[in-house]
Amino acid sequence: MTRLLKTLAAGTMLAASLAAVPALALDDAQKKEMGEFIREYLIQNPEVMIEVQTALEAKQQAERANQSTKAVAAYKDDIFSSPNDIVLGNPKGDVTVVEFFDYNCGYCKRAMGDMDDILAKDKNIRFVLKEFPILGPDSMAAHKVADAVRIIAPEKYPEFHRQLLVGQERATEATAISVAAELGLDEAQIRKTMTEKPNDDIVRQAYQLANAIGITGTPTYVVGDEAVFGAVGLDQIEDKVKNVRSCGKASC
Repeated sequence: MTRLLKTLAAGTMLAASLAAVPALALDDAQKKEMGEFIREYLIQNPEVMIEVQTALEAKQQAERANQSTKAVAAYKDDIFSSPNDIVLGNPKGDVTVVEFFDYNCGYCKRAMGDMDDILAKDKNIRFVLKEFPILGPDSMAAHKVADAVRIIAPEKYPEFHRQLLVGQERATEATAISVAAELGLDEAQIRKTMTEKPNDDIVRQAYQLANAIGITGTPTYVVGDEAVFGAVGLDQIEDKVKNVRSCGKASC
């Protein structure tokens, strides 16, 4: 919904709420008069609708943040310590950054540089890759190949991840297998692993976590006690990490 439509909706909500308060005490003529007064007031003071919309958005953001913080606490082990996730950086790092990603997410591709920078600059970061295929069947198929790579050759997964994510082609089963083959993995073994050890339960868990946290897109990060939604950039991630080290929370 555009901001204009949201603003108009907020104005309508305001008018309805104001009119509803004295509803029981007013007759029809008085209600009509009250409605006309509210309409005239909003026309003369349209900034009120913007203020209402701003307040509504702030309230929704606070509610989303509260939901995500509770979910991170409740599912801490599954988020930060799942044996099905690949860990980059320092496995014993003092702060963990978790990234939910999809191989066909354009923002994830651009955010790869942020991950590279923080791992290069901070040798005490533990970075967890949480596969979260949400962009259609091609993504789901590519992530199935990725999980087979994780099982067969976890030491090659980081390079596989990089090549598939930043590649120009759309990530599919075929492109994922091609990347794996270039890294020396056997296609027959990959397909056998995909059949014998499907990643259905892993993907299902990622979806359950995302639903609990309130994740609707990628990339989404979890740092400390908070979810950080979107490709927010290196500075914000580093600030969250710094806060965790300083006060034990992503926001001090």
